[in-house]
Amino acid sequence: MALQLSDYQDIIDDLGDTTKEVLEANWQEAARVFSPRGLDTYLRGAAGLKSLGRGTDLVESFLEAAPLVAREVGEQAVSELLSAAIQMFSKTSASVLVLLFSTAPTAAARMGELELFKGYLSLLNHLLAQAPRALRPMLEKLDVLLAHLTLGGLRRWAMWGISAYRNDFNGQAEYFGLQNDAAMNVLKKEQRGVLFVDVQRRLIMYLRALWGRDFFLRPTSGDFETREGYRPYIEASFIHLPDAFDDFTLPNGEKAKGMDVYRAAAAHTAAHIVYSRYYDDAQGLTPLQQAMVGVVEDARVETLAVKDFPGLLTLWKNLLPADSQDNSAASVLGRMARGLLDKDYRDSHPLVEAATSLFAQNAERLNDQTLALDIGLQLAEQAKALDFKYNPRQDQPTNPYRDDNRYLWQSPDDAENTVLLPGQTQQVRKYVSMMEMVMGLDVEYAGDDAQEIWVLETEFFHDDGTTLNEKEGKEPVASPVHYPEWDYQTQLERPNWVTVLEKRPKRGDHTVLEAAIEKHKPLVRRIKNLIESIQPQGLIRQRNQEDGDTLDLNAAIHAMVDIRRGIQPSPRINIRTHLQIRDLSVLLLVDLSESTNDQVRGAEEGVTVLDMAREATALLAEALVKIGDPFAIHGFDSNGRHDVEYYRFKDFDAPYNETVKGRLEAMKGKLSTRMGAALRHAGSLLSRRASQKKLILLLTDGEPADNDVRDPQYLRQDTKKAVEELARQGIQTFCLTLDPYADEYVSRIFGHKYYLILDQVSRLPEKLATLYIGMTK
Repeated sequence: MALQLSDYQDIIDDLGDTTKEVLEANWQEAARVFSPRGLDTYLRGAAGLKSLGRGTDLVESFLEAAPLVAREVGEQAVSELLSAAIQMFSKTSASVLVLLFSTAPTAAARMGELELFKGYLSLLNHLLAQAPRALRPMLEKLDVLLAHLTLGGLRRWAMWGISAYRNDFNGQAEYFGLQNDAAMNVLKKEQRGVLFVDVQRRLIMYLRALWGRDFFLRPTSGDFETREGYRPYIEASFIHLPDAFDDFTLPNGEKAKGMDVYRAAAAHTAAHIVYSRYYDDAQGLTPLQQAMVGVVEDARVETLAVKDFPGLLTLWKNLLPADSQDNSAASVLGRMARGLLDKDYRDSHPLVEAATSLFAQNAERLNDQTLALDIGLQLAEQAKALDFKYNPRQDQPTNPYRDDNRYLWQSPDDAENTVLLPGQTQQVRKYVSMMEMVMGLDVEYAGDDAQEIWVLETEFFHDDGTTLNEKEGKEPVASPVHYPEWDYQTQLERPNWVTVLEKRPKRGDHTVLEAAIEKHKPLVRRIKNLIESIQPQGLIRQRNQEDGDTLDLNAAIHAMVDIRRGIQPSPRINIRTHLQIRDLSVLLLVDLSESTNDQVRGAEEGVTVLDMAREATALLAEALVKIGDPFAIHGFDSNGRHDVEYYRFKDFDAPYNETVKGRLEAMKGKLSTRMGAALRHAGSLLSRRASQKKLILLLTDGEPADNDVRDPQYLRQDTKKAVEELARQGIQTFCLTLDPYADEYVSRIFGHKYYLILDQVSRLPEKLATLYIGMTK
């Protein structure tokens, strides 16, 4: 259950009037980003700071900064921030702690990840112990420093200043305040080429453009002592990239920009996620065998990616070494990687020649997951015969973009390394043999929410020759989709704020809905005739035209009569003939919130709002099928911003059959109504249609609301923004609401001409059809 501010009245009373106002102003943002446990920590942390007796500024700066920090790197970071402040309490003044809190959102945004933020707090604590007077000027310039430095760069810059001005307090103030030449020179020396936080969104869009799916990217920092840092790696479905890349010197002496290195690293690790899997049968391999298998697997996934996206070849091969004079293990492995990817590369080293020859001989096995293991083990045997020395700690790859391949060796079922995203549950995926599948499977037809999924790499055939997929296979539901949300208070969009999860609709008894349709057959026929009479299809003859295809004889006679009478005749004496086609696509979006389970006043016993909506939808669908207008039927509900459930009962190209009727019959009302996100998702689906006219008919019984939003204006304004965005895309939205009090908000959201308030729910089937006729004229 969500916590209310009134639940902590004792804490609020102790904070004082001014601090109470700050808390109330930030409570809405805090309630959005914190869990109930996080809110408890937030409030009790403020009470703890108040008890220190260092003034109200300290408490107020924490109340303002903590929600922003939690939004950037998670609510655990707030606990870490409080802990760091308590450690610093006895070593510095309250004004420095105020600076610590007020600059924490900037640090969290630039770090972008919890572990890096913890490293930043550790650096501040170390700096306070070594040079207490340096902390204030550094925090005052933190935005400038983090705009140019990584966490490792900031640490080395700070350590240089401590070492150079350990006993010179004025020098410390000038250095850490960026007021002397030494500070600027060291800053310039430690400045990296491209910072991850500056390009993260561009990389996400780049990968989405390539593979049409979302990848999760995180920064990692290991460049504390040197500028090299960690290599890219994949862990728990997250791609971890270094927090900065410098320009890279190519084999031909030219420079590759840091952004190109980021693209190469992101595309390579994403290719692993798309094409690779965990080698559960490769346990016990030696480091040399792992290195050889990894090089071949890197080449396999890159070759598959290049087949789909040829431009990646140039991006990758330019970053691979081509120096045939260096015979160190790192150089040979790098040249093997170059030879496997670049068919024009020639190298006389026996391992390079063997690798390229084996890879070429097995070109038809690129989709075989065991190819890298087979070739890699053969190469490892040849390397041993050649007395090839390999040390995994010293022989680091000479290319900057390839990952460390831990993705191949670490089991994805390791729960302690798995990070669950909002809306996800832990699920084990296990690759098994045919005998394990036959003898050990517990529930053959388990649902998508099963705790363990068994995967068989070959088809599973029944005795009649058909496969299990042919009999019971289902199309996978789409991946989570993230949409922005409009914050009317800041007049800014919150990027990727809402997650829409498409759920597979359940199927009910279609005969129940067919009985209702049969009862209203005359109404279906009348709807069809009305629509066709308003906008008929076929050959249309328009009379009284100045220009046309044929002469209108009656109009011509009247014109001659007028001439004889000395009256100015009408020039409209032609008939124009044209072929009229109804070119429109309609998406009927049904609100499936909990309130639709309420009974309809004045109707039969047990008839709910959802029953009337289902019946009206089915009747309109029957008429549209007979006319031939393309239409889709979707529904939605929500359980907070991380879980907007979206159901596609019928898509545009799908037939309206017993399956669809069964899905409509199984519709259930539950949860809340986050309308803006549902409209954006419906609009994205409708925008793919090539129709000239596109229309969303929204059927709802109340205003936008959700369990994690307490400001009633917030979701109203977001829905209004979503409607405006759809209108700019050429998609018209019309709302048919059953809320008798909708006058207060519906016109401001949808516009004066694009809504209808239905007082009598029992008239919904008739009104919905009339509305459709009016909107599609």
